[in-house]
Amino acid sequence: MRLVPMLLAAAVVATVHLPAAAAPPADGAASASAAPAADTRIGDASMAVAARLRETALASSLAWDITESLPTEIGPRLAGSEADARAVEWAKAKFAELGFDRVWTEPVTFPKWVRRSESAEVLGAYAQPLAITALGGSPGGTVEADVVRFADLAALEAAPAGSLSGRIAFVDYRMERARDGSGYGPGSRVRSRGPSAAVRAGAVGFLMRSAGTDSHRNPHTGITRFDEGLDPVPSAALSAPDADQLARLLARGPVRLRLALDCGWDGEYTSKNVIGEITGSSLPGEVVLIGAHLDSWDLGTGAVDDAAGVGITMAAAVHIAALERRPARSIRVVAFANEEQGLHGGRAYAERHVSDIARHQLVAESDFGAGRIYGFNTSAPAHALGAEARIAEALAPLGIEALDEGGPGPDLLAITRRGAAWAWLGQDGSDYFDLHHTPDDTLDKIAPAALAQNTAAYAVFAYLAADAEGDFGSAPGEAP
Repeated sequence: MRLVPMLLAAAVVATVHLPAAAAPPADGAASASAAPAADTRIGDASMAVAARLRETALASSLAWDITESLPTEIGPRLAGSEADARAVEWAKAKFAELGFDRVWTEPVTFPKWVRRSESAEVLGAYAQPLAITALGGSPGGTVEADVVRFADLAALEAAPAGSLSGRIAFVDYRMERARDGSGYGPGSRVRSRGPSAAVRAGAVGFLMRSAGTDSHRNPHTGITRFDEGLDPVPSAALSAPDADQLARLLARGPVRLRLALDCGWDGEYTSKNVIGEITGSSLPGEVVLIGAHLDSWDLGTGAVDDAAGVGITMAAAVHIAALERRPARSIRVVAFANEEQGLHGGRAYAERHVSDIARHQLVAESDFGAGRIYGFNTSAPAHALGAEARIAEALAPLGIEALDEGGPGPDLLAITRRGAAWAWLGQDGSDYFDLHHTPDDTLDKIAPAALAQNTAAYAVFAYLAADAEGDFGSAPGEAP
């Protein structure tokens, strides 16, 4: 989901340590005259607690129990659906069951998109069905037309206006596999920009090779948008084997295809961000925020994307709450609404809490499946790099390295752009895009041991950040 904001779920951006933005001094004095911030520190006592917390979380099945519950009891949770409403109630009940001190909801309103049916078939001498799925945001409709293949998005965007009149554009770009998910950037751009490029060239429909790395006959859905002033056309993704099949057929000569989608926008819906909080011992008004998104696409059961993140972050907070001495600051867990169709929950949270930026010590999101965490980084300014190093030291026994890469999770983009400091706990996503937005996103793909390692990492990170003496640079204002 890069680089258009609503398509930012999993790829990672390279990052360097930069000073956090700060509001101008109230008296108008030059910022250079402000006293430098004191170094943020994490003491040995906190490190000893973190070591015990790490082992407790590794030995616990709590994250698995939570993760198993959501896709089993609710199933797929398309934003705006009946299951979305049940997921909100599930999250409220789960926070309460787990003993969170405070549980509340905040409304999130967005356009509602529905999927009813979809099909594609090659016509003529080589007649056969193709495995496709409508892209989120596509209109419904049935088109029958010849197909024109393009090797990548750039080739389609270079097509002259009117050159595809009465035809279906097919972008056959193959996404690259990468541990950090970086191949998703160019892959998802085909989905986000391709349909508009096809319309500008005169096409009556759009097809793409799925933004994924598998070879299964499972197409990958995901959101798209049409540029203002364009008339949307039916737009869908082919599974990888079906994209190969269509390319082979086109090599034999012209291909006529029938694409039929019954889907589209259907008014507005109000869902909710669901929030649970563990109260801090001495600075309860300040928070370390960890979270994941509650919604999912409708093809699978949303286990990997993102029940795993919900289970990881809820369980991490519960382990912290069970400590004999809680950290100074509160631990806030947010189950965000409608990440998949436009980061709506994250945007609503940032707008609602814009006056509280400085109270957010650090924010982090688990939204890249349940592969083992291998890297850690933050946006900490110079005065907090010592504390960042201490957190990295506590994470090292989990096989996690301090790395100069990463960035905020997708739902946290809005609040980090307003000045909140972020942390990145990078998961191994080598096979994440085999499953992403497909029918294969199911519970059996999650390894309990890897889930426990994730939970231990989030618990250690959140505890130490919450107990640190000093801050990590959150301040109102546009982040660098």
